[in-house]
Amino acid sequence: MKSQQIPIYFGLILLAFSLALISCAKKSYDTVTSELMPLADSPLVGFRILLKVGSAHDPQGKEGIGALTFRMLVSGGSQNLTFKEITEKFYPMAAGIGMRMDKEMSVFTGTVHQDNLETYYAILKDMLLNPGFREEDFIRLKTNHLNYLEKTLVGNMDEQLGKEILNLAMYADHPYGHTEYGTVESVKNLTLDDIKAYYASIFLQGNVIIGLVGGYPADFPTRILADFSALPEGHTPSLVLPELHMPHGLEFVIAEKQSPATAISMGFPVALSRADDDFFALWIAGSHFGEHRQHLSWLFQKIREERGQNYGDYAYIEHFIQGRGKFPATNYCRQQQYFSIWIRPLANSNRHFALRQAFRELKLLVEEGIPEERFKLTQQYLINYTRLYAQTLGERLGWKMDSRYYGYDDFLAEAQKRIPQITHEQVNTAIKKYLNFENMYVAVITQDAQDFKDALIANTPSSISYANPNMPEEILHEDLIYQEFPLDVRPENVRIAPADAFFQNKGVPADTR
Repeated sequence: MKSQQIPIYFGLILLAFSLALISCAKKSYDTVTSELMPLADSPLVGFRILLKVGSAHDPQGKEGIGALTFRMLVSGGSQNLTFKEITEKFYPMAAGIGMRMDKEMSVFTGTVHQDNLETYYAILKDMLLNPGFREEDFIRLKTNHLNYLEKTLVGNMDEQLGKEILNLAMYADHPYGHTEYGTVESVKNLTLDDIKAYYASIFLQGNVIIGLVGGYPADFPTRILADFSALPEGHTPSLVLPELHMPHGLEFVIAEKQSPATAISMGFPVALSRADDDFFALWIAGSHFGEHRQHLSWLFQKIREERGQNYGDYAYIEHFIQGRGKFPATNYCRQQQYFSIWIRPLANSNRHFALRQAFRELKLLVEEGIPEERFKLTQQYLINYTRLYAQTLGERLGWKMDSRYYGYDDFLAEAQKRIPQITHEQVNTAIKKYLNFENMYVAVITQDAQDFKDALIANTPSSISYANPNMPEEILHEDLIYQEFPLDVRPENVRIAPADAFFQNKGVPADTR
C-alpha cells in the first residue's frame, strides 16, 4: 500500500509546485506591478505610471495610434470631467500630468504636494482608467498630430527632423521604423472607434508598472494597485525584433528645403545596451567623443569651440533624449540601440567641411583610440557626472525603473562600481569592436541638394569660411587636412526628396532626382 501511495504523494507535490509556478507567472506577467520609493521626509509625491507598450507596438497601417490614444488620456478629459475642467482643478494645485512615448514604453508622469495627493490622484486615476473619449477632443488632438507631421516637424524643427529621418533610414521594415506620431496617411485614417479599441487592447494589468516616490501614506500603494487591478488581466507580448541591418558604405538621405543652415544626423545600429558589460567601456569613449552639451567633448571642441561653426556637436552610444538641463531623460529603454553623431545646424557653405571633420575625427578615434590623458579625464568626469543624474524625485524613480528593465537593482550604483574599474585598453577595444567610420546612415537637411550630392560623389575639396580673419595658424593648417579628407560616396547611395515629402507614408520617400 505504501509503495503505491508514494508516487501519488510526490505527484501531488509536483502538481502543487506546477500550480505555484503558473500562479507566479500569472502574477508576474498578467497583473499590475509596482516600483516604490517611499521617502518619509519628502513633502512631494511623484507618479510614474509606466506602460510596457510603445510606438513599435502600433498595428500595421495604424502607425501613430498609440501616441494619439495616450494624448487623448492626458489632454482629452475623463468621463466625469472635461479637459478644461481638469486643467482648472490642477491649476491651484500647481500640478499636471505629462505623457512620453518611445518605441517600447510609454509613461505618464506627475508630481504633487502631499496636501493635495488625494484630490490629485482621484483625477489622475479617472483620466487613465475612465477616459472621456469625446469626439471633439479626438478631432482637436488628431488635427494637432497632423499639424506636427506636416508643418512643425518639417518646417521648424530641422534638428529633430534630421534625427527622425535617420531613424527611418536605420529601421526600414522594422517596428522602430516610424515616428511616434505615425504618418500623415495612417493618422488621417484613424477613427475614434480605433482609439477606443486600441485602448481596450493594451490597457491591461500586465502592461502597467505603478511607480511611486516621495512622502505618500503607507497604505497608498495598496490602494492604487487595487484601483489599477480593475483593468483586465493580461499583457502585450514582448516585441520580437528583426536583426539589425548595417548600412553598406555611406548611405545618404537628403531632405531638401530652403534654409540658410544645414543640420546633419548620422549613425548606425549597435548590438549593445546597458545590459552588456561592454557598455561601460564604450560609455567612456562616447563621453570623450561627444558628451551632450559638454564643452570639453572632442567634437564640440573641434567644430564649435575652435571654429565657431554652430551651437553644438555631440555623439551618443544609445538613443538619447534630453531631460532636465543636459542630463539624459529616463524611461526610453530599448532592446536595440544605435550610435549617432548630431551636428547642429551650421552655414550651408560649411556643410561639406563639417561632415568631413566628423568623419575624420571618428576615423582617428577608431584607429588610434582615446589618448591616455583623455581616458583618465573622461573616466573621472563620468564618475562624478553620473552622481548628478538623479536629483529630483522623478529622476530617482525613473532611473530605478530603467534599472529593472536592463537587469540591475540600481544602474547608477552599478556605474559607480564599474566605471572606475574600466581600463584604457578596454575602452579602445570596445571602440574597435562597436564603432566604424565606413558604414553610416547620414541624414542631411539642406538646400541645393543636387549640388551637395555632386560634391560628395566627386570628393570636391571643401574649404571653410570664417568671420574671424585672424584664425590661429594651427587651425588653418588642420583645415587643409579636413577639406581634402576623402569620403567614399557612391551615386546610388544618395537619395534626395523634398522635406515635406517625409512622413506622408512609411519609410524614406522615393528619390526625386
